[in-house]
This record gives sequence, C-alpha cells and structure tokens, in this order.
Amino acid sequence: MAERILLIEDEEKLARMVEMELRYEGYEVDKALDGRTGLDKALSGQFDLVLLDIMLPALSGMEVLRRLRRESQVPVIMLTARDTVVDKVSGLDSGADDYITKPFAIEELLARIRAALRKRAVRQEEENTVLTAGPLTLDPVRHTAQVGDTPLELTRREFDLLRYLLENKDRVVSREVLLDHVWGFDFVGETNAVDVYIRFLRSKIDERFGIKLIHTVRGVGYVIREEEKA
Repeated sequence: MAERILLIEDEEKLARMVEMELRYEGYEVDKALDGRTGLDKALSGQFDLVLLDIMLPALSGMEVLRRLRRESQVPVIMLTARDTVVDKVSGLDSGADDYITKPFAIEELLARIRAALRKRAVRQEEENTVLTAGPLTLDPVRHTAQVGDTPLELTRREFDLLRYLLENKDRVVSREVLLDHVWGFDFVGETNAVDVYIRFLRSKIDERFGIKLIHTVRGVGYVIREEEKA
C-alpha cells in the first residue's frame, strides 16, 4: 500500500511540482494551501508523513506543528525559505523530524522523506513489540504490564524504567545510562534515584510474585534475566 503524504504549502506552483514528483515516486498525496486546513487534515491520522511550510496563511507552520504534536507523532519535515539557525532550532525543538531550505533539489527532499519513513517504520515496530521476561510481560502500546494474568500498577517512571530494562534484557545497564534514557540527560540529582525505583519494581514484581528477574551487578548496574520461580 502506498504511503500517504500531506503537503501543506501556500506556493501553488511549488506545491504542484512537489505533488507531481511525489506521485511519480509512488506516494499518495493530499495538499493544503493554508495552515488551518493543513492542521485539520494532519489531525485526521490518515497520513504517514507531513511536509510543512513555515510561512503559511491562517496559521503559521510553527503553530501547526505545535498543535499537531499534542496529538500525533507523525513525521514532519519543515519546508522554508528561512535558513537561520534560530529557525531550524525552533522547528526541531517544536517536534519537527527534519528541515529543508528552499530552493531544494527534489532528489534531496525524496531522500529525506525516505529516511523519515524508515525511522517511523522502525519506531512502530519497536512500539508494537510486547516485551517479556519469564512470566512478566509489558505492552508499550497499551501501556500495560502484568505477571501472568495479574496486572501491575506502575507509575510512569516505574513503567519507563521497566521497559528500558526489558528492552535490554540480559544486558547490564549502568545507573548513568538509566538516568539518561529514563530520567533524561538534563536530570539534576543523585544516581541513587535509580536504586530507589529499582526497589519499587522489586517490591511489585520479584517480592510480590516470588520470582527473581531484576539483578544487581555490583559496581556496574542492573539487568533483567529470566529465572525460575523461587
């Protein structure tokens, strides 16, 4: 099935040229000539990627992006004649996946589209994978975790920590890496925050169900390994 691309661009000649090239490459394309119409279409959830101009009537591209990101993680490539670092940083910080400056070669745009769609496919595959360790299962899409048939009540931080450990099952992960990936690189605090949340998880999983999944590797970090019931 052909991937669907939404082009939000008020320069009609450019929009028509890009549309023709995309259709030639096998994509399905829809267009919007102003920001408000484009946002409504983007929020429909029917598209695999959005090409978004910054300078738009009715609603600016930046505002379209901000509102879209409240509800959707569809890949967005910004199209703009503005080439300043501030504009690029602003677009990327607001949630754009990529940024291309007019005038651009259509070959470069197509390459960026392919890259963004590949990343989306990988992300969807990862999100759709149910993670397991022994009787423990975690579903990232439904945001659920359970041991056997018993659901676990986890805080958001506990869920994120457990997910990262399961994604790295059988690999020892240091406290510093856990802080970076679960708490964020800008976290200000002590690494013992990891130890505290590991204790929370152990009390809700290992101790509650009489199993041993979460292991400490002294001087290194933590690892989830499958073991039989104690």
